[in-house]
Amino acid sequence: MVKTQGRHGEVASEVLSDVPDRFKVGMKLWALPRQEGSARLELEVQDLWPHKGLLVIKFAGVDSITEAQTLVGNELQVPRDQRGQLEAGWEYVSDLVGCTIVDRGREIGHVENVQFGAGEAPLLVVRDAKGGLFETPFAEAYLESVDVPGKLVRMNLPEGLLEVNGPLTAEEKQQQSSAGKKRRRMGKTT
Repeated sequence: MVKTQGRHGEVASEVLSDVPDRFKVGMKLWALPRQEGSARLELEVQDLWPHKGLLVIKFAGVDSITEAQTLVGNELQVPRDQRGQLEAGWEYVSDLVGCTIVDRGREIGHVENVQFGAGEAPLLVVRDAKGGLFETPFAEAYLESVDVPGKLVRMNLPEGLLEVNGPLTAEEKQQQSSAGKKRRRMGKTT
């Protein structure tokens, strides 16, 4: 959900579904917080209408701007039992969470989250065995195979992508910290 809209608890949401008119009054949705460890919240659609490229949704029991503000930043998902049937070869990206990512036969890590909005392809947030996080585009050009029941995604990623999107080493973190301190000192003397 992108922002509050109106004074009675409405929120404006970007719709990522390819199914026209997917959302209906009375439908139950999950609000998934972006913060790790936060519980998801079940919401019921009370009313909805399009507005400036977004979908404005009024949820039952959310009746003020303050209550709506707590929902901003959450991702809305349709419960699994209400999903539409996909064509063969298509997957719900939310089903990729927990899958192992293998690049050219080498295990990279496990999908921890999926992020939207950074480009055309969603980003898979992958945690490696050392606890580092990588962002990998879930783009058809890089996919070899997807086996959701087997929790395995095989990819052929461009050379150097993992290094660019990978976690910083202790030395890189130290260099960034030193550079930041130097910029702050320089800013104070000018």
